Amino acid sequence: MLLHLLFSLFAFVTFIDSGNAGVTSSFTRGEFPTVDIPLDNEVFAVPKGYNAPQQVHITQGDYDGKAVLISWATPDKPGTSEVRYGLSEGKYEFTAKGSFTNYTFYTYKSGYIHKCLLDGLQYDTKYYYEIGDGDSARSFWFETPPKVDPDASYKFGIIGDLGQTYDSLSTLQHYMNSGAKTVLFVGDLSYADRYKYHNVGVRWDSWGRFVEPSTAYQPWIWNTGNHEIEYMPYMDEVTMFKSYLYRYPTPYQASKSTSPLWYSIRRASAHIIVLSAYSPFVKYTPQWKWLREEFKNVDRKKTPWLIVLMHVPIYNSNVAHFMEGESLRSVFEAWFVEHKVDVVFAGHVHAYERSYRVSNIRFNISSGDPYPVPDKSAPVYITVGDGGNQEGLAVRFRDPQPDYSAFREASYGHSTLEIKNRTHALYHWNRNDDGKKVKIDSFVLHNLYWGSRRKLNKNRLRSVILNKASTAQQ
Repeated sequence: MLLHLLFSLFAFVTFIDSGNAGVTSSFTRGEFPTVDIPLDNEVFAVPKGYNAPQQVHITQGDYDGKAVLISWATPDKPGTSEVRYGLSEGKYEFTAKGSFTNYTFYTYKSGYIHKCLLDGLQYDTKYYYEIGDGDSARSFWFETPPKVDPDASYKFGIIGDLGQTYDSLSTLQHYMNSGAKTVLFVGDLSYADRYKYHNVGVRWDSWGRFVEPSTAYQPWIWNTGNHEIEYMPYMDEVTMFKSYLYRYPTPYQASKSTSPLWYSIRRASAHIIVLSAYSPFVKYTPQWKWLREEFKNVDRKKTPWLIVLMHVPIYNSNVAHFMEGESLRSVFEAWFVEHKVDVVFAGHVHAYERSYRVSNIRFNISSGDPYPVPDKSAPVYITVGDGGNQEGLAVRFRDPQPDYSAFREASYGHSTLEIKNRTHALYHWNRNDDGKKVKIDSFVLHNLYWGSRRKLNKNRLRSVILNKASTAQQ
C-alpha cells in the first residue's frame, strides 16, 4: 500500500514538473447575480455605539513579523488612536499610541482613519487588543507568526479582485474556514471606482466593514490593482491611489522602499515581495532599483520560499487582458529566473489559471527562441483574480490551450499555500461551487533553492560512492 502511494505521488510530481498537456476545465458554474450587495445588507452593518471603530484591519508592521499595523475608522469624531493589548482576553497590559487622518474625494469626506503600530511582539503568540472609547470600544485578537526559520510551517491564503458581491461573500467565507493565517492579496479591493461622485467613498467604507470579520483578526498583505488607481478627472480627482493610500498602510519603509505600493516582508519561512504593476517599473525607476537591491537581501537559508505578488499576470491565456503583462515580463522575468522565485501570484483576470515552470528570456528581439520553454529555475505563475467582483467572470480562454498553461477554469474561488518545511509546500485552489468550497487544483510545490541543493548533495554522494568503489578496485 505504501509502495503504491509513493509511486502515485512520484507519477503526480513527474507530471507537474515535466509540463504535460494542460487542462481546460469544462465546469460551468451557476451564476449568482453579479451585482454588489445592497448597502442595507447585514454584511455592511455599522457597529453599535456612538463613534464605534469600524473597518478594522491589520497587516504586518515590520520586516520580520514582530510588529502589527492596526488601522480603523471612526465616523463622527477622532476619538482615541491608541490600542490597548495584552496576552489575555480583557486584560490589556500594554498601550500603543497611533495617529489619525482623513481625506475628501469629490463631495465625500472620510471618517477619521487611524493607524497604530504594535512592535516588539513575541513570535508565535496570540494577542488580544481593544480600540475605541468607553462603551463603544471593540475588542479583537491576532496571532503573530513563528520566528523567521527555514523549516517554519505556515499557511497562506491567496485572494484577488474581491469586490463586494454575493460571490465575494462566498469567497470570503470559504477562505475564513480554510485554516490559513495570513492573506496574500493581489490587488483590486473594493471596486468602489465602479461608482461615481460621493458613492466612491461610500463603497470604500462598506468594503472595509465587509472584510472586517477576517481583516481584524489576521494580516492581509496588501497590493494594488487597476481599480485602486481612481484617476477621475471628471470629478477633479487626479491623485492616483488616493483612497487606497489613506486607508491601507503598508510596512514599506522596513524594506527600504520609497513607496507604500511596493515593499517586502519576511514571514515564517517565506520572503514575500509585493510589486506595483501600475507604478513606473522600467530600468532606472525607483521600483526597479529597489527590487534589484531587495533580491540581494533574500537569504534562502533563512527564508527558503520566495514569493512575488503582482496584479497583472505575466502568463495568461484568457482573452481578457491577454498580453497586458508583457512589459512587466520583459523587465522582471529574467530576475525571477535568476533568483529562482518559487511562485508568482497575480490577479486582474477574473478566472483561475496555473502555469508550468516556463520562461521566455532567450528572445532579444533580433535572435533567440521567441516562445516560452520549460525552465526548472522559473516560477510557477498562478492567476487568482477570481474573488467574485461585480465585473463578472472572464469566461473566454484562448484556444488551443498554450503549452505553458497547466490548468485553467473560469470560476470564483481562492487559493491556499501551506508551507510544510524548506523543501515542500501544498497548494490548493478552491472553487466556489454554488455556495460550497470545492478543492479543484492541487499539487506539491517543490522549493527551487533547496531542491537544487538536494540534487547537488545527491550527486556529490554518488560521486563519493563511485570514487570509493574505484579506489577499492585498484
